[in-house]
Amino acid sequence: MRRILLTLFMAFAVCALRAEDYTLGPDSQPHDGVPKGTVTKFVLNPGKYYPGTPHNCAVYVPAEYDASKPTPFMIFLDGSGALGDGVRVPVVFDNLIAKHELPPMIGIFIDPGVLPVNSDEAQNRYNRIFEYDSLSGRFAEFLLNELIPEVAKSYNLSKNPDDRGIEGVSTGAVGAFMAAWNRPDQFHRVLSFIGTYVAMKGADSMLALVRKTEPKPIRIFMQDGTNDHIVPGQPYGTSFSGSWPMANDVMHEALEYSGYDVKLVMGTEGHNMKQGGAIMPDALRWLWRGYPEPIVVHEPEAMHQQGWDPRGKVFETVFVDKPWQRVEGNYGWAVSPTADKNGNVYFADWLTGSIDKVTPDGAVTVFNKDPHRVTALRIGADGHLYASMPSLKQIVAYGADGVAKVVASNVQASDFAVTGKGLIYFIDDLAKTVSVVAADGSTRIVYDGGEITLPEGITLSPDQAMVIVTDAFGRFAWSFQIAADGSLENGEPFYRLELPEDHWESHVKGVATDAGGAAYFATPGRIQICEASGRVIEILNAPEPGPEADNLSGIAFAGTGPTWLYVVEGMKLYRRPVKVTYAPVWAPVKPPKPLL
Repeated sequence: MRRILLTLFMAFAVCALRAEDYTLGPDSQPHDGVPKGTVTKFVLNPGKYYPGTPHNCAVYVPAEYDASKPTPFMIFLDGSGALGDGVRVPVVFDNLIAKHELPPMIGIFIDPGVLPVNSDEAQNRYNRIFEYDSLSGRFAEFLLNELIPEVAKSYNLSKNPDDRGIEGVSTGAVGAFMAAWNRPDQFHRVLSFIGTYVAMKGADSMLALVRKTEPKPIRIFMQDGTNDHIVPGQPYGTSFSGSWPMANDVMHEALEYSGYDVKLVMGTEGHNMKQGGAIMPDALRWLWRGYPEPIVVHEPEAMHQQGWDPRGKVFETVFVDKPWQRVEGNYGWAVSPTADKNGNVYFADWLTGSIDKVTPDGAVTVFNKDPHRVTALRIGADGHLYASMPSLKQIVAYGADGVAKVVASNVQASDFAVTGKGLIYFIDDLAKTVSVVAADGSTRIVYDGGEITLPEGITLSPDQAMVIVTDAFGRFAWSFQIAADGSLENGEPFYRLELPEDHWESHVKGVATDAGGAAYFATPGRIQICEASGRVIEILNAPEPGPEADNLSGIAFAGTGPTWLYVVEGMKLYRRPVKVTYAPVWAPVKPPKPLL
């Protein structure tokens, strides 16, 4: 921040806000003898994602295009501007491809949609802000499921995310970055010019989320100017939404902090593409340097240096080179994983009605097949596998022989937790209550306060002194103290979660805790880790980006040597090794005092 303020001060004192003279260089000029690509315009008809809204588009095809080979490509938002005389992307492509500084690539240029009205007396609806300036995954899905397939009808487009880039200007820079952020399995390269990472429609929140979230395999080139929405009387920005230069600088610092391959070029221009057009050739060279080497995630360089603060760092929890693995097997719909003392994981298959077992090596076998479907599973301290069967209004316990014994009747348990003393705390999501089952099978309600709108998940703190209950409608998960008689008391909305862009509900479902007292919440698209004091400090990426990632549910720790974190995404079970340990029900531990 001091660096950007000093730059601003020098700009005022020396240049009196007079910008440098940016001109288009040789790589932006047509040259004789350089093979020239072709540009063809077309209209993308309205589709599913933006109903009734057509988009004007164009495709650049290099002279060297070979239809027999998958071809790299870049998408340019506000495509008419990128095609225009101030930027000249097709000319730059011609020259850099001829110099072998870019691979032969296709350019896809798309303008924001305009919803036409039915009368000359009415105004069209202009979708630019709606499409670009959003943190949700809708725009990325539009590109992947409507724009790219339309172009792919005529050209052989590569499916390799390292062969795919996306560029945007101003709000379009947010759209480009968010497309890669939401679908890093599809886009690995981003150009961001005069990016609007300010408080307009939520992009300012990315400055913090980037720091907390497990980095994604994305390379980002950024540009802004010290005069972007800056005048002498308002050196900190003329807009209600913040300062563009400061926001770009903070965004760059967040990306650097998290280990991204990122570069920021700060010039002296305002909110225009004078500098962006002039440096477009160098920006493209940097973005595609080393091609076809893949873009991969790296730990931040400072992580192993003296003074590194491990608190809230995702690579203190997960390994950079050990991503999620899908647990393969003959199952249909995984539900509610839980682990035993030997590191075996059990989960219910909602489609087949079976309870399946995953051995530590990842092999899946059937443990028990029951016609009454199970919604939740937990291992008890006694080694029994407890299961909730809502259709029978029972909780049963399976022994090693697979034979079930009823431990609670007339209960509607959508999820539950078993303590080392044998108490069972269960959620009734319809009644919005938490009840406890005593050792003799008697049941009583211990929470019916009504503050939790939709309880979905429940677990214990590592010392089993607290019960954590999630609320799928609210942004807070609750912490209750277990009283001497098993009652719940002193409940608080303790854990504050980040909400998804396109929902006002948290949709949080499963929750698990590690031995340090951190709580892991399965939420749409990400696993949010709250330290024991209740703040989100780390966010792990979902196993597979895309719409299925919005449905993360069951989550559990397993393992006696290496610790594994298991999670259900959609209908499938995934796991990855982690660096933390957990406190199983048979071995509770007192977590350390949380840092303030």
